Amino acid sequence: MDLATIIGFVASFGIVAAGILMGGPMGMFVNGASLFIVVLGSLAVVLMRSSLGDFIGAGALAGKAFANKVDNPEDLIEKVVELATIARKDGMIALESQEVSNDFLNKGMGMLVDGQDGAAIKSALATEAGMMIRRAKAGGAIFESWGDFAPAMGMIGTLVGLVQMLANMGDPKSIGPAMAVALLTTLYGAVIANMIAFPIMQKLEQRAEAEAINNELIIKSLLFISEGGNPRVMEGMLYSYLSPKVRAKLEAAA
Repeated sequence: MDLATIIGFVASFGIVAAGILMGGPMGMFVNGASLFIVVLGSLAVVLMRSSLGDFIGAGALAGKAFANKVDNPEDLIEKVVELATIARKDGMIALESQEVSNDFLNKGMGMLVDGQDGAAIKSALATEAGMMIRRAKAGGAIFESWGDFAPAMGMIGTLVGLVQMLANMGDPKSIGPAMAVALLTTLYGAVIANMIAFPIMQKLEQRAEAEAINNELIIKSLLFISEGGNPRVMEGMLYSYLSPKVRAKLEAAA
């Protein structure tokens, strides 16, 4: 699991909950009508502006925000250098017995074993990488829309509550529930946008960028391997994908 996401998610809701408890019982902040308007209403609007496939897929994609991190580039470099060494020493067919956890690298390695040339490998993997970016952007757009629409639905709920309150000013008992709907819908919309939707969207964008860099690294590595290049030369070339701190550490250890 991604500890940063888990800790941040739990801590943010914990801090808000603690603040609520300091001022009174939690129950006063729970209102079924407000939840109905904001949560279901905003999701319905997001569905309206999306395709059904993207909307359903966004839920599964959101799991990436809480799942394990993307492979570290230094780990990938270590693995592709190992594969390049094996391929140069024993031939491409020897790669067939190698276990690779990265699906993108595994697909490219399979193409090497099948004897496909560098141009075919680059074309196929570039298409695959492009589709991965497209899916990530589609998922991010869903959560961005949810973050935009949730506060808007909260404002609609606030107006509904105010209308109900003004229409029943003669009944003091109805003023409290109507005011609760008016205020809590705004609160719920802000919580959904700033504590759920936008953080997940930004995390997905970060993951997509990291995966794009890793995929570019993998494609260059596979092309180098297909040409029978020196693994050590390839390793030095790939160091450009590392942060200066990690690069300096690896170069010092070499």
